[in-house]
Amino acid sequence: MEEILYRLILHIKEGMPSLSMVDEDYGQLEAIDKDEVQTYPVTFPAVLIDAPETDWSNLSLKSQKGKIRIVVRLIIDCYDDTHAGSDTEDRILERAGMVGELHRLLQCFRPLDDGEMIREKSRFYTWSHGIKIYETEYSVSATEIIPEKLFPFDGHPKLTVQVKML
Repeated sequence: MEEILYRLILHIKEGMPSLSMVDEDYGQLEAIDKDEVQTYPVTFPAVLIDAPETDWSNLSLKSQKGKIRIVVRLIIDCYDDTHAGSDTEDRILERAGMVGELHRLLQCFRPLDDGEMIREKSRFYTWSHGIKIYETEYSVSATEIIPEKLFPFDGHPKLTVQVKML
């Protein structure tokens, strides 16, 4: 799934150059307040991407079709006071605009020139230090074909994998 993460990182950074950081999600945000955890600092606004699981079903022999879950988190530091009368209430709309821009960039995107990304869930929540997280879960199908000519396995690795997104 690393190739999908790689292509998503490039696609998002190209489509939203105003982002300070676009990276795979390996717990950088959760490590902000943990002095014992070494990681690169998160700069804002940021997008962190993960592909935590794939549900697989068999097609034939060892070939399979999978539904990949992709979690995209848009992370924005919110230091603006947005209460009524603050003259900065429009910052809420600016954040909503970034969320919409990211979704338009990803909905129906084909990470491997095949299966389209489809939004399944979204939510937003706050984090420490005035951080807002806009999390969206997408799914995309993948087909992994292992040619019959590789069977039977004779103990020597000869695996060729072709990932085809549906």
